[in-house]
Amino acid sequence: MKDKFLTAAIDEAAKGLSEGGIPIGSALIKDEKIIGRGHNKRVQKKNPMIHAEIDCLMNAGRIGTYKGTILYSTLMPCYLCAGAVVQFGIKKVIVGESVTFSGAKEFMESHGVEVIDLKDDECISMMKEFISKNPELWNEDIGEL
Repeated sequence: MKDKFLTAAIDEAAKGLSEGGIPIGSALIKDEKIIGRGHNKRVQKKNPMIHAEIDCLMNAGRIGTYKGTILYSTLMPCYLCAGAVVQFGIKKVIVGESVTFSGAKEFMESHGVEVIDLKDDECISMMKEFISKNPELWNEDIGEL
């Protein structure tokens, strides 16, 4: 059975795709409850900063301390999002996959963040399909245009 919090992140990714955006989703967990969720809105909002993890943190709002929180993402966070993880002191990140994008795992780990890659088939296939259909948009997202 799939982790319910990863499922919430996948639901967010699907929402982003249905809006014409990039299918990456995220959820912030505290005390076994979702306190924030979000998805990549770079395309929809015409804003290069609104990655899934950033949207999730914005939607969680001011929570005081991030001690004890876990950030879920369908894809390994990039350096922008990994920087937010480190800045806010989030100590555990669980990702759906890093096959399509290796991201900033080593950066987070070097700052004391535990990173768990679930290698989830659904997350992998969702991103592979998106990338094959939208290579220019994907390359723009990861800064490789």
